[in-house]
Amino acid sequence: MVLLVAVALLPVFVFLLLLVAFDSFKLVPTRTLARAIAAGVVAALAAWALHNVVFSSLDDLAYSRFVAPVSEEALKALFVLYLLHRRRIGFLVDAAIIGFAIGAGFSVVENIEYLLDFSNARVWVWVARGFGTAMLHASTTAVVAVSAKALWDRYPDHGLRVIALPWLGAVALHALFNYARVSPVVAAAMPMVVLPLAVLLVFNRSERMTHEWVGDGLDLDVQLLQLIRSGEFGETRLGRYLSELRARFPGLVVADMFCLLQLELELGIRAKGLLMARQAGLDVPVDETIGRRLEERAYLRKTIGPVGLLALRPLQVTTDRDDWHDYLLAHAARAGTLGTSGTSGSSRTRPTIAR
Repeated sequence: MVLLVAVALLPVFVFLLLLVAFDSFKLVPTRTLARAIAAGVVAALAAWALHNVVFSSLDDLAYSRFVAPVSEEALKALFVLYLLHRRRIGFLVDAAIIGFAIGAGFSVVENIEYLLDFSNARVWVWVARGFGTAMLHASTTAVVAVSAKALWDRYPDHGLRVIALPWLGAVALHALFNYARVSPVVAAAMPMVVLPLAVLLVFNRSERMTHEWVGDGLDLDVQLLQLIRSGEFGETRLGRYLSELRARFPGLVVADMFCLLQLELELGIRAKGLLMARQAGLDVPVDETIGRRLEERAYLRKTIGPVGLLALRPLQVTTDRDDWHDYLLAHAARAGTLGTSGTSGSSRTRPTIAR
């Protein structure tokens, strides 16, 4: 019985640990990873309730072929949607880990249910469940998360609708797996070999993209910050555009816009430096001013207002991914010994900002 439990439950978590180990930047916090697994567990319980309450009139074969692929992939994708909306996923490799963790949590609940109901089944059934079905659940959700993140980065104006096409693909793969009339070993072959291999290929590609973004982005941020702080900034296209905004906004608001541009570059440089340190395996102490600088950034965004931020968009030197800097730096601040007793963004007292 112990062997059956190990074969049914362990393979997917072993692969998840390998993904975490392969991530050189280690950007998925342990707490987020645990929440992803828990989200998969909740999704599996919800799917079980749907099966036994809403679709109880359907036979198991019809449910597995026509209902389960749609409902289960939708339930697993909900936590991915939440993290995308909150901008908690920075890179494709993070999406792959989180998606795989959600599917792993789902598969554990489902396989425990099968162990309780079919404890006398032959060992090949549990090979198919542990290496096949479990890997299917984890890999399809990882593919959905990676694809949705890639589309989100490329088409930010489309919002959460970007998950629709990847979700349909996952539903199709799931339905094809459930419809196949083959032996358990053959059924396990595709999700055991093909899908994990696809996830690893995404890992390799994402690692290269992350290195390029960190290195090239850091150089660009440093150059732009030096330009803003120089006396030549007013003669550049960015400087002239900022001067033109004085005719549309009060001078104090335009000054806040200038400060926000500089502050975003500074935070971007710190975030990329933190990534480089992590990649090198260095435990770098976090600057105690980061907490206050994040509060300062939030305060500036509030005082500039929605209309001012919209007018500032042509000047933005950061991308949607750079909004994730806040999350990365805030998490680093909480992990360190930061003193965040500086002026809060919600305070009535204006923070001291270099003009």
